[in-house]
Amino acid sequence: MSEHFPRPQELLRHHYRDRVLHWTIVLSFVFAALSGLSLFHPSLFFLSTFVGGGPWAALLHPYVGLTMALVFALFAIPLWRLNVLEARDRQWLRQIQDVLANREDRLPEVGKYNAGQKLLYFLMMLCMGTLLLTGFMIWRRYFSGYLPIGLVRLALVAHALAAFGLVSGVIVHIAAAAWVRGSLGAMMRGKVTLGWAYKHHRAWFREMLRNGGGR
Repeated sequence: MSEHFPRPQELLRHHYRDRVLHWTIVLSFVFAALSGLSLFHPSLFFLSTFVGGGPWAALLHPYVGLTMALVFALFAIPLWRLNVLEARDRQWLRQIQDVLANREDRLPEVGKYNAGQKLLYFLMMLCMGTLLLTGFMIWRRYFSGYLPIGLVRLALVAHALAAFGLVSGVIVHIAAAAWVRGSLGAMMRGKVTLGWAYKHHRAWFREMLRNGGGR
């Protein structure tokens, strides 16, 4: 039986490797976000209680952030070709009112990822890269002491802005996963029904059938 059809009436959407990397990113993101926010402003310091307290938040935040960035790279870089914007994606964006009204029958057929997912992909790539670069620049224990103080301050601002962008992107990602029923289950089990694939990602559905998954 083809791997694209692990069971009748299902398509494999997310391989086991991708699911493991995805949930590793999720766990590291939660820790990095809570610890980072607790260090950002005194009014948010109470968040450090969820990660073991202030000293642990300060000590582990850069290491967890680095882990998150590296795992994200392993997850996201192999997917870049699937996230290149095409003509049908631009048409999808022009019909954003139909997207929001859930009139998918009026939208152009999309591949494995729609235009919204692709834009979110590049936003998160940009934010994660910025966080990684500026994170090294402000890492007091190892690097910041070798840089001009003005540059370190600019890196702090850029780090905060990138973190805001990343958190906003994650919120959108969670909302979209909750909105499109079956998306969360796909990242848990790796599989989607034929009906789900046909309705939400019809071009990808047809491609999977052409590649040997059809019955």
